[in-house]
Amino acid sequence: MTSDLYFPPSGDWERREASSLGMNESALESAVQFAKENEIAWPIDLRKRNVSQDPPEWSAKIGLMKPRGGPAGVVVKDGFIVAEWGDVERVDLTYSATKSYLSALVGVAFDHGLIKDTSTPVFEYEDGKSIKMHKTSFDVDGFASGQNKLITWKHLLQQTSEWEGTLYTKPDVVDWNRDLSSSGMGRENYLKRRDRMLPGTHWEYNDVRVNRTALALLCVCGEPLPGVLKREIMDPIGASDSWEWHGYGDYSMVDVDGLVTESVSGGAHWGGGLWIDTLDHARFGVLFLNRGRWGHRQLISQRWIDMMTTPCDLNHQYGYMWWLNTGFARYGREMSESTFAASGAGGNSVVIDPQKKLVIVTRWCEDVEGVVGLVSQAVNER
Repeated sequence: MTSDLYFPPSGDWERREASSLGMNESALESAVQFAKENEIAWPIDLRKRNVSQDPPEWSAKIGLMKPRGGPAGVVVKDGFIVAEWGDVERVDLTYSATKSYLSALVGVAFDHGLIKDTSTPVFEYEDGKSIKMHKTSFDVDGFASGQNKLITWKHLLQQTSEWEGTLYTKPDVVDWNRDLSSSGMGRENYLKRRDRMLPGTHWEYNDVRVNRTALALLCVCGEPLPGVLKREIMDPIGASDSWEWHGYGDYSMVDVDGLVTESVSGGAHWGGGLWIDTLDHARFGVLFLNRGRWGHRQLISQRWIDMMTTPCDLNHQYGYMWWLNTGFARYGREMSESTFAASGAGGNSVVIDPQKKLVIVTRWCEDVEGVVGLVSQAVNER
């Protein structure tokens, strides 16, 4: 924990000169200019972007979307804002950075004893529950099959579950052999496969399974996840009220033991996901920079922080829905190896370096690693 961090009060955030915190002003300005000049080559109308190159039969957007903004970001050192660019109060889609917020809520459930252990089967938490699609009253594919009964919370969080099923019109096979290298979010030349494997034996970035994780957590919490996020994390850290967390409208409206609600999505692959501004992203980053503690209040346990940043055996760059810098493979040696990030398509990232006391938020950036490297140099070249 970093006891000397500044924690911004709600509605305000102190800005400081980078040099006053030991950073090189000129190098930091270069990083900001680089971020401005490297806007993602995506259309403003995000409905025209097939992020994962889905086959036509599964590519339809089924959740809400909105036009994107321009490049934006913020650099936080020791809790103070030292640089910012673009419209940092614009609420935008954040794609798979949403997954790290979902992971945080699993941590809250774990800390509250709602999830006993991440190695326990998810089936145990849904056994006996009625989980149906509200519109059709059809049962939702769950964890009772021979394949799915073996799946644990750890498998879901590390994306090694091999969950089999269809959810909200999307089958799990839609993301088989998904190529993350094109989005700058994964490993090139990872194992290709044609057959389903056992849970815990294959790593795969699979949004259908992430959405099923969100539904499983909804069943555990017994209340809509946006409300849990607001109460347990966003309000305590002084976030604005402008953020929204969407699912797929009627497509993801479920009935869980009589609770009828929209189950949220873990990204904007087919729309929805977390819509949030840059400054609220940064507050979330500062919370994790300080190992789950905001001021004098521990919102997420340090035990959970350690668990979520432990590398997956099948992908050392990945923890519990957070990306890691294990072996300096993701962000290079400019950043500490302990660096971890909430990372989404379109260059939407919250990068946290505990050793250098940095939080770097980027929006709509073609080269996040380039920005992060230049900011880190501004710390090194003091």
